[in-house]
Amino acid sequence: MNIIYLLIPISLLLVAAIIYFLFWAIRSGQFDDLESSGHQILMDDDRNVIENADESKTEPHNSD
Repeated sequence: MNIIYLLIPISLLLVAAIIYFLFWAIRSGQFDDLESSGHQILMDDDRNVIENADESKTEPHNSD
């Protein structure tokens, strides 16, 4: 039964730390834009493929 006197304050400190870091993350903008990074990865590859395809169309092909 004596252990409960130790576990309750430790759990309250842990909950307070979690709440503090949650509000810190919200204030610092960690959750502002969750989708653009995922879209940026997909769109970045598409742009490179399109640019490479355009370059290959403008280069002359040798029929040797």
